[in-house]
Amino acid sequence: MVRDVAAAVRAELTKILTLRAVRLITGVILALHVLVQAQNVKAETEAVSRITADGMIERFPGVVRPAQETLVEYLATSSFQLCLFLPFVAAVIAGQEFRAGQLGTSLLAVPRRGLLIGAKTLATGGFLLSVAAVIAAISTAFMYATIKDWNPGLLVGSDAWTAQAKFLAHAVLSGLITFAVTLIARSTLAGVLVTVMLTALTMSQVLAVLAPALDALVPLSAGRNLILVPEEGLRLSAGPGHAMVVLVVWPLLTTVAAVIFLSRRDAR
Repeated sequence: MVRDVAAAVRAELTKILTLRAVRLITGVILALHVLVQAQNVKAETEAVSRITADGMIERFPGVVRPAQETLVEYLATSSFQLCLFLPFVAAVIAGQEFRAGQLGTSLLAVPRRGLLIGAKTLATGGFLLSVAAVIAAISTAFMYATIKDWNPGLLVGSDAWTAQAKFLAHAVLSGLITFAVTLIARSTLAGVLVTVMLTALTMSQVLAVLAPALDALVPLSAGRNLILVPEEGLRLSAGPGHAMVVLVVWPLLTTVAAVIFLSRRDAR
């Protein structure tokens, strides 16, 4: 059984790596991340140079916070911003199965649909993790350029590792939600539209104002609750523990649903 799973995961990962659209979108995301980070280096370096003797920083006018906490949070949020695009990669990965009867071909190689979906999920999760790790490494490199004259050791501290781990968890789990939704809908476009609607719920702040408990159940809101630190002017709808549960339950339920839906449909 383990050997069958490993072989299926390797086959699915190979399939992902050969998809031209996946390589293109991934390249664009990484290039965009480098561009955004490069534009922010000067302003962030100037803010770091003005850190006070008691360790306070003013990144935004009138907002003074502890420097270490602020910079660790910025390290994770700078990656979190680009993480918004990773679900689109997951949608493309899942959607390619339904082009020109690809699913039928996959089922000839792996007849058990549960095993096939499990292998696809593991392979997609592994690919998303690798891309997210590259994004985190880029953020770390630019952060080093920003704080190297102040406290470069900050980047290898436990707080920084924890922040990066939270980002990686959100990046993978949110991508797997879109992956499973795309499998259920059997359409890349449908997967993208669902992701955009869930993102809009968080960005609009409508639920956060009217129903914080419901807002906390939206994947992007959960990611924000997991990574950001509450402060004056920034209210979060739940704590990090609640956020992590939400981010785990969403892909778990949608993946189970994908297995059920695909087991009851023909292989097209």
